[in-house]
Amino acid sequence: MARILVVDDDDQVREMLRTMLERDGHEVLDAVNGIEAIALYRMTHSDLVITNILMPEKEGLETIRELCAEFPGVKIIAMSGGGQHGTSSYLEAARAFGAVETLPKPITRAQLRKAVDAALHQTPSE
Repeated sequence: MARILVVDDDDQVREMLRTMLERDGHEVLDAVNGIEAIALYRMTHSDLVITNILMPEKEGLETIRELCAEFPGVKIIAMSGGGQHGTSSYLEAARAFGAVETLPKPITRAQLRKAVDAALHQTPSE
């Protein structure tokens, strides 16, 4: 299966995603913010990155923009629970910055599986 980097500042969300992804046979790495995620991606070149948008230190939009600039063709799923501007505006911005799929929180296992499958099967030109 795939090596997936999960980025979220919430320990429970990271653990939930890890459990769901590992049950589907994926190898999971995790980071608590964009700074850690970018450093880890440089070392591991994961097949997919799943990142939260709203995080301290380096938030998801910055992380997406930086990863896409440094690693063209990186596959990223952005997720967000909202914040004061609402979920859709953050997820639209994430797509504009290079995310190939988006997920509003809370996430079900079926939604995660569908997004992961779609992202992993996209070619860089899609």
